Amino acid sequence: MVRSFLFAPNDADTATTRLIATAAQMTGFMQGEPGPARAGWYQPGGDNADFMAQLHQALAVTYPAAGPAFWAVRLWTNLIWQPAYLAVIATHIHGAVPDLGGLSQQRRGIHVNGYRLLPGEQREGDVAARIAATSSQLNTMTAQLLEEVNALAKLRPLPAKRLLADRMLSLMVWLSQRQRDLPVAMIRGYCDQWLAALALSGQGTLETIVAPDGRELLIVKRKGCCLDYLIDSDRLCASCPKQDNDLRVARQSANALAELD
Repeated sequence: MVRSFLFAPNDADTATTRLIATAAQMTGFMQGEPGPARAGWYQPGGDNADFMAQLHQALAVTYPAAGPAFWAVRLWTNLIWQPAYLAVIATHIHGAVPDLGGLSQQRRGIHVNGYRLLPGEQREGDVAARIAATSSQLNTMTAQLLEEVNALAKLRPLPAKRLLADRMLSLMVWLSQRQRDLPVAMIRGYCDQWLAALALSGQGTLETIVAPDGRELLIVKRKGCCLDYLIDSDRLCASCPKQDNDLRVARQSANALAELD
């Protein structure tokens, strides 16, 4: 059961700052700050037509040969990665869920990188309750985002779902690498909860490999494709479903083992 709030309203600034600092520390690359959106930033539920048009144009100019399908995918993945990271960090590491409706995002050329989070009350509860609460927010955000993407370039719901599933699966692997004390079975359970809550069940899964020292490690078996091969035909992600399955497992296994060093 979810208790009312972990942090009282007058602690909102401290709680928000703590979450942002945790995200930066755990990733080494998330760049956030507390406060409302700056002019021209992407805001969930806001009028983002100019932001989306500018990002779409930048992608089209930078990758003219890649085509509309690639531009649509990059619009989508650019704007889901920060909310997804923040959702997982808030749920599993920070221990409380903010209002992601107060999350705004910055465009830097063809990339979306940098965010602001409006201070506010943060809900706690057990992990299952936090996953449910955060997933509900992500569902609202991504439903609007899909409409915004399709106003510029066609992206069908199924590929969009698979790309979001890819992100969440990768984040579960990331979580397992940051919290080695968590059993693989527990991470798998969390993953199943996230996918179910986001209506992504069946759109990818986690696989287990065994390290030379006997430890179990997780890798991703994805169904979605980021279309990066349209930029470079030899550029396939380690988890790309288009490559030979044995090669996919080998490449991801090498990456997983490298994380142990």
